[in-house]
Amino acid sequence: MMETQFPHAPSIADHGLIGNCRTAALVSSRGEITWMCAPHFDSPFLFARLLDHARGGSWELQPTEAFRSNHEYMPGTNVLVTTYTCDRGRVRTLDFMDVTPESGSMEPRPGALFRIVHCLEGTVRMRSRCMPRTDNGAQEPVIDLHGSDALFGAFRCTAPGAWGWDAHGHAIEHVMAMSAGERVAYAMSGPRMESAVDAFDALDGTLAFWHAWSARCTYIGPYRTAVVRSALTLKLLHDQDSGAIAAAPTTSLPEEIGGVRNWDYRFCWIRDASFTLNALMQAGYLEEEEALFKWIFRTVKLEGPELHVLYPLSREGSVEEVELAYLKGYRHSKPVRVGNAAARQLQLDVFGEVLDAIHFACTKGLQDPRPLWQHVLPLIEWVLEHWQLPENGIWEVRGGRRHFVFGKVMCWVALDRAIALAERFRLPGNVDQWKDHRARIKNDVLHRGWSDKLQAFTQSYEDERLDAANLMLPILGFIDGADPRMIATIDATTARLVDNGLCYRYLDAPDGVEGGEATFVLCSFWLIEALILANRMDEARNLFERMLARATPLGLYAEELDAVTGEHLGNFPQAFSHIGLINAAVALDRQRVPA
Repeated sequence: MMETQFPHAPSIADHGLIGNCRTAALVSSRGEITWMCAPHFDSPFLFARLLDHARGGSWELQPTEAFRSNHEYMPGTNVLVTTYTCDRGRVRTLDFMDVTPESGSMEPRPGALFRIVHCLEGTVRMRSRCMPRTDNGAQEPVIDLHGSDALFGAFRCTAPGAWGWDAHGHAIEHVMAMSAGERVAYAMSGPRMESAVDAFDALDGTLAFWHAWSARCTYIGPYRTAVVRSALTLKLLHDQDSGAIAAAPTTSLPEEIGGVRNWDYRFCWIRDASFTLNALMQAGYLEEEEALFKWIFRTVKLEGPELHVLYPLSREGSVEEVELAYLKGYRHSKPVRVGNAAARQLQLDVFGEVLDAIHFACTKGLQDPRPLWQHVLPLIEWVLEHWQLPENGIWEVRGGRRHFVFGKVMCWVALDRAIALAERFRLPGNVDQWKDHRARIKNDVLHRGWSDKLQAFTQSYEDERLDAANLMLPILGFIDGADPRMIATIDATTARLVDNGLCYRYLDAPDGVEGGEATFVLCSFWLIEALILANRMDEARNLFERMLARATPLGLYAEELDAVTGEHLGNFPQAFSHIGLINAAVALDRQRVPA
């Protein structure tokens, strides 16, 4: 049996995600933790082999002899099972973070990381090799060994026996022979990562939590397995402390191998929170809707109309964008960045997303708009005064502000939802003025945002380019899905932005960043929803099932997919991608079983 060597980090798609709803880790099918920040999503990383094989740090747990391995989630959970088959035996590991709720609570209690090893057959020699790094990979920490405990900074790694040093003295390791039936555990704890129970009790409590959480999914259509996996992934990205959602748990995984489009997504975007609220609500998760809604409302209350695009998840998190020149990047894709300068951009769609989320929650009977209306009115006034401004757009271009069609449409959405709320709940406001501006925005978009040459809505008023964001226009209610202009836009998008069933955001646009990118997973799901609203169900269902086949073996999606190879690229797993899957599945089911 030959053991395959990875001269660089495993592929993005080779990983599973585990987490405790405060932070998360990526685990490869060979038992390597190649990514983890602690104790929060936006904390400095402890393990980052994905970004630099030599300097990033990792935690390996695998047989010392040649092996074959595969991994899968325990059904309905975020507990990752990796099975190793060797010549002399078979072993499985269970990787998870403890989320056992406190007594009487249904909320997860973020706890330690556990790695349980269970020998299934024969005799297998296992090695745990832990090489943490601090200060975002800049430092090798001082590690103090005290028998089965290894201490570095505020963190502790515990083994079932005494730790020692590896041959090079840069990592600690523990080696032990295991026979059939034996079961041991490793653990990593630290600030805000403590567990009140041992590994095996934590496993029982964590499994019980995830099984109960999965069972709450109200979607019962033909794609339930994929919907539940997407919901489980979104829950892992949902920060228990703030109620916000991380766009992804990683930074700087490239949109193009060797390229520079490498961004930090370990923050909460206003639009992500809004989209996630909608998706989880459609899947039946009302408690998460409540937490997300409170985060959105709290942000609106504090910031008023001066909303930023994105926010840190923890008090220690920083959005200041910095390049870490000492790290090589994933497969030599530099630069590696922490922080995200898009936080200070002007993106008009944010206001529409806030009002859409409020409208969605209130019209579903989950929230009362009256207590928060005084904080909504300034947002509406801001839209009335500023909707005609150029902006950076939903794709956060760095090549100068333009009049993006999607941004204008989202200003229309902001006013449309405000009007609906005011009329339904008899709330104060100059509704006639809002209706006048709503009509003006729509007229502006239909005339300045339509191209007779392209026979489609354009990316911006300044150009003759397509943008997949415009597939959202019928989904948002701006235009009927069967309107000839929308049908033409779908056809133009399919002809020019879709390759091998995968949709690019846009092509050859002046976004201010060098290099290219792959297709954007969310845009493919938007196309499916647009096809549904255009009454093209066969096309929509075919495309959806092709998208399901492109998931990783664990049912996860990165931000982007290479149209030729299907390789997952960009940060992983991406909340946007899983939001899109849930919404498209629900939309398909709505047509299958009309309300």
